[in-house]
Parts: sequence; structure tokens; C-alpha cells
Amino acid sequence: MPRARTTAVRTAVALTTLAVAACSGGSDDGSTVATGNADACPGEVVDVVVSVGQWSDVVRSIGGDCANVTTIVASGAVDPHDFEPGTADLAAFSDADLVVVNGADYDSWAEDAVESQDPAPAVLDVADLVDAPDGADPHLWYEPEAVHAIGPALADELTRASPDAAPFFEERAAAWQAGLRPYLDAVLALGSSVSGRTYAATEPVFDRMAAALGLVDATPEGYRRASSNDSDPAPGDLAAFESALADGSVDVLIYNTQTSGSVPEQLRAAAEAAGVPVVEVSESPPDASGSFIAWQLAQFSDVSDALAGAP
Repeated sequence: MPRARTTAVRTAVALTTLAVAACSGGSDDGSTVATGNADACPGEVVDVVVSVGQWSDVVRSIGGDCANVTTIVASGAVDPHDFEPGTADLAAFSDADLVVVNGADYDSWAEDAVESQDPAPAVLDVADLVDAPDGADPHLWYEPEAVHAIGPALADELTRASPDAAPFFEERAAAWQAGLRPYLDAVLALGSSVSGRTYAATEPVFDRMAAALGLVDATPEGYRRASSNDSDPAPGDLAAFESALADGSVDVLIYNTQTSGSVPEQLRAAAEAAGVPVVEVSESPPDASGSFIAWQLAQFSDVSDALAGAP
């Protein structure tokens, strides 16, 4: 029962969108709300807060009419690392029955907000599902194991909050898991064709998926270390990166579109000059209310195309 409130691959892309019976809206601060329908829910509607938009599609899909889903950082224009929740965000946490966080120190502000509540809402930490500690690569939405694990875990948490809706959540979780099949099949198919090829990345956003595909990281260590620490690379590290692009050590450059600045642009220009294909990836989904699986499959298609044309 909801707690007492402290305040009042291209061919597969078309197969991936699950219908979500909810009305979605956005706000100027980048948050979104999908509203459930108490008349259509067989139990009590659960108030769910999702820290970041990468996990909002699965929550909306499984929650359906039985969940009001507030996504705090839904816009790619907002950096979740440096985000500070405002008054409206904190109010959402205080009303929540369940909070879904990425974990691994990616959205520690959300964990702090939960700890400030009394009583505290239930928490589903995605990092815990794959034993990813603080300090690990936090880009867990690019980890197939995490994507596969969140559906059943989420259904369990929603059922604890609204027991009468258990069959509803079970059915929708099963549909979500079935909808993952094109995604999981694409990981296997793409991995079989690109495993062993090399990549370098302007930022380590895609690294978990690259590892799942069997790609070999050729990003110079000094540059990688600087990027992971959000610091500028030393001139020597930048030169080493450009050299790797020029000498054929890198088959594809993975370019994070959500990071601007002279360094990534310089590396992209160096890749293009050397004939190294560039694949654009994003840290956040391009559409806050869109399909997670379609987003992922579109990027798989880009990787496949890039490496198919690479020498």
C-alpha cells in the first residue's frame, strides 16, 4: 500500500515501442510527469519518481495506469552529474512511494533527497541489480544485464506498493521483457559482426555497450583518465589520440553528442580527416517520452553501418 505522505538494428526498430497508457507532460526545468488512471488501475496508483530519463520508459511501461511517474532529469540539456533538485523536485520526492535511481554515484543528489524524507520511500537502485559500486562506470543503461534486470525488479517494487495490482504489473513486466527481445538479439548479432574491432571515445559513455559487443578500447589511457575525471586532457594525451586516429589504430570514433567544446570537436575533425567513421551516441534519450529500445537500436544500426564501411 502506498506510504503516508509527508506532504499533500534498423529492421528491429519498428518492433520496439510498447504502448504506454498515460498522459505525459513536461516542465521548463527538464522534468516530466506521466499520470496514471485510478479508474483503470486494479489497485492503488503508485507515485514513482525516476531520477534520470534513461530509466523512465521502463517505469512508464510497467507502471501504466497504476503509476504516476515523475522523471526529474528528463532533458539531455541538463547534466545529471551536477544537477541540484529544486523545490518542486524535492516535493516530488516527498510524495513518492517509490524512487528509481541509477546509482553508482551518477545521481547521488537523488539518493540524498530520499534520505532526507521521513518516512523514506522505497528505492530501486539499478546499480545494485548488477553489483556496480560507487565509482564504477555509471552508464548502466548501456549495460544489457542492467536493462534486462530492471523490469522484474521494478514489478516487484510496484507490487509491494500496490498489492492488488500485482497481476497488472506482472503482465506489463512480461510484455516489457518480451519487448526486449529485439534489443537483446541485436546485441548478439552486432557483437558477432564487430567483435575485435577497435574504438576510441570522446567520453566513456558507451563503454559498457562497447564491451558487450566485444569492441576493443583503443582510447589513449591518459585521455581516458582525464575524460573520466571531467578534466581537460594534457596536450600529449590529445596528440596521442590524434595519432591513434591517423595511424589506423582506431576503427571507429564514438562521439558523445551531449558534450560540446573544442576538444571533442578537434578529435572529430581528426577522425574525419583520417577517414575514421564517427558514430554519434548520447548520454540521455533524445526524446524524454520516447522508446528506450528504439533509441538503443538506432545507435546499434549506426555502429553496424560505420564498421561495415571501415577498412
